[in-house]
Amino acid sequence: MTFPSAAPSSSILRIAAGLLIGPDGRTLLVRKRGTQAFMQPGGKIEAHEQPVVALARELEEELGLRIDITQANYLGIFSAPAANEPGFLVQAELFQLNIDSQVAPAAEIEEVVWIDPASDGGLVLAPLTRDLILPFYRASQLTTA
Repeated sequence: MTFPSAAPSSSILRIAAGLLIGPDGRTLLVRKRGTQAFMQPGGKIEAHEQPVVALARELEEELGLRIDITQANYLGIFSAPAANEPGFLVQAELFQLNIDSQVAPAAEIEEVVWIDPASDGGLVLAPLTRDLILPFYRASQLTTA
């Protein structure tokens, strides 16, 4: 789900993000050190990387989570104002993964939480998570229920 933007390409942060779903149906969100907003785990895509490979690298660095990239379900490109970089637009290549592994915050991640995707968990959420990813996931669950 991409929305038009007047932002120059230099103001766009290209990332790979994961909609990680646990066995109980909750989704994993992370909060970077020194910030307030929770968001999907993931990070910047390097020039030489495929988005799913960038996601795998970021999940291992930030959460100690190793994934099988063949199990990542591509959901599309989602764009919203960046939560922690004023004036920037984040453009996320989003993948859904069902996981059944322990995760722990590492690198720049200070906190991880599992929330019911039907709510905001009472947390401050990044615009991408709050306005696009969680509503998209909720809608997808209605069509498969």
